Amino acid sequence: MMPDLTTDTVTFELSDRIATVTLNRPEAMNALDPDLIASLADIWVEIRDNSDIWVGIVTGAGDRAFCAGADLKKTIPTRPGAQGVNWPVFQPSLRNTIDGGMQIWKPMIAAVNGYCLAAGLTLLSACDLRIAAEHAQFGLPEVIRGIVPTLGATQRLTRQLPWSVAMELLLMGEHIDAQRALSVGLVNRVVPADEVMPTARAWAEKLTAGAPLTQRAIKESAVRGLSLPIDEGIRLEELLSAHIRKTDDFKEGPKAFAEKRPPVYKGN
Repeated sequence: MMPDLTTDTVTFELSDRIATVTLNRPEAMNALDPDLIASLADIWVEIRDNSDIWVGIVTGAGDRAFCAGADLKKTIPTRPGAQGVNWPVFQPSLRNTIDGGMQIWKPMIAAVNGYCLAAGLTLLSACDLRIAAEHAQFGLPEVIRGIVPTLGATQRLTRQLPWSVAMELLLMGEHIDAQRALSVGLVNRVVPADEVMPTARAWAEKLTAGAPLTQRAIKESAVRGLSLPIDEGIRLEELLSAHIRKTDDFKEGPKAFAEKRPPVYKGN
């Protein structure tokens, strides 16, 4: 039986193999406080390990923000090094956060409905597909506050974006709008605000109609290949492809094609 993962700061819903995670602190622009961080750690594990989940959607409550980053009022006083503080939750193992390096090979979709800043942007960068509202804003303002952006900000964005764009975000600390984010490849699609979640859901449904094990192998090959020489990356690709050829889903695709019907994948 799946645990109840909805808390005061985040909601978790699972339907039709799609997990929807909603950061639920709209009064604080869905900023990450210790409770939300701890709740998300459990949710990422559930998405990773639950075989009934094929795709994840991450969004923020309300229309003002996807996530405005860490709640500095709550996290700065409790960071390690502050007087009398010995709190490990805000420096969890990187395995507990998808932007910090947790290996979730299932497709993840970010549905951005407003400000996407700091840790919000690193969360976006850990998602594979990204849909933004027309009024969305993106940025890494940490440098303005004397903070080094972490959770993969200096690593993932420099791999995903042109160098000059990534360094502009990292060093200038200024916001870019949704259209600029689209033009540089930070997001896939910009839509009116009321179409963000319907679009994300439609994309998720399209993914769940596909072969889940194949999708995960493709994602793992692409992500791991970023840190490999090209010949080793191709070898990894071959090994993952060989593994998929042993699955029932691999047999179902050609069979459905021959029978002129949509394939019915089961994830095995």
